[in-house]
Amino acid sequence: MNKIFHKSKNKKEAEDWDILQQISMTADERLAIADELKKRVYGADAPDVRDARCYDR
Repeated sequence: MNKIFHKSKNKKEAEDWDILQQISMTADERLAIADELKKRVYGADAPDVRDARCYDR
């Protein structure tokens, strides 16, 4: 991931730039970012929640 710095003149310009950045990313870029954030929060060896047991109520 490359860090990009953008200084906006006002809040509207900042929001527009943020939206433009988000919609210009490919699906693979978004998945890579989500994976990196997951590793930062839960660690590299966190269990997959889809493998957890499901109990009926």
